[in-house]
Amino acid sequence: MAVADIRYVRLGYVALNVSDLARSADFYETIVGLERVPASSPDMALFRCSDRHQDIVLYEGPPGLKRVAWQMESEAALSAVRAEFASLGIDVVEVGAADLAGLGIAHAVRAIEPTTGTQFEFFTEIEGVEPYRIRHTKIAQLGHVVVTTPQREDTEMFMIEHLNFRVSDRVEGVVAFMRCFPNPFHHSFGVGQAQGDEPMLQHVNFMVTEIDDIGRALNRLKRHNVPIVFGPGRHPTSESVFLYFLDPDGLTLEYSFGMEEFPEEGDRAPRGFPRALESLDTWGGRAERDFGKVGHIERPARAGEA
Repeated sequence: MAVADIRYVRLGYVALNVSDLARSADFYETIVGLERVPASSPDMALFRCSDRHQDIVLYEGPPGLKRVAWQMESEAALSAVRAEFASLGIDVVEVGAADLAGLGIAHAVRAIEPTTGTQFEFFTEIEGVEPYRIRHTKIAQLGHVVVTTPQREDTEMFMIEHLNFRVSDRVEGVVAFMRCFPNPFHHSFGVGQAQGDEPMLQHVNFMVTEIDDIGRALNRLKRHNVPIVFGPGRHPTSESVFLYFLDPDGLTLEYSFGMEEFPEEGDRAPRGFPRALESLDTWGGRAERDFGKVGHIERPARAGEA
């Protein structure tokens, strides 16, 4: 099998660690606007913003990123991922039946992405549930996750050469925006330059249905004294209107509206943007100090650890 056989449907779900599960569960439900769904264990909380089993999973632990899951096109694509990691000497672990049942997933494997230490999960089918019930924000889907690392270029190359990701745009020395091919959205994964010596989660994104959702969110967050750390603004790369804010642990979350989409064939070449504020926000805004400052990446001893 070849890397070209690794084909994705979408970013499947993101698992986060939070310091107080009950407090954060309430925040993600009432403030972010996700729908909570029953969990098989009191040690985790499941949320969705789609008709799928879950989009966000919360566990209790040092605040940050626990796992990133990717939904593959087929069992053949999953086998191609397994073969690629094995060819690199990276352990690939089958996810156990109890975990699969709790996550509503039919078949999955986990491996550690070596440049950041992030646990990646790759699965095929996920259970559908009754139609997603919109709360106060018309969230269309889980959009993307961005990590930062001192090995930014190494991470970018690993994602391209071994996991069949494609770069949509780069901001020089700052970040590369990548899509899980052939998913059309401008990016489902971003690799930014770390300010320190350790890889970190920078933010998790939710795409909303209307630009008015951004305005309503701005006022709702202000009413609840939720720190707003960047925006509203517009990214010149993806063309998205954005708003970033903090959860109770200081993890950075984003609402965004609008995003460029790519065809599977005949896509444009990646663009290079200069290292400047205007390359991150067309409107000239600047992120606050707390933007992306909290986000420990959990490093399990083995890929299959929950």
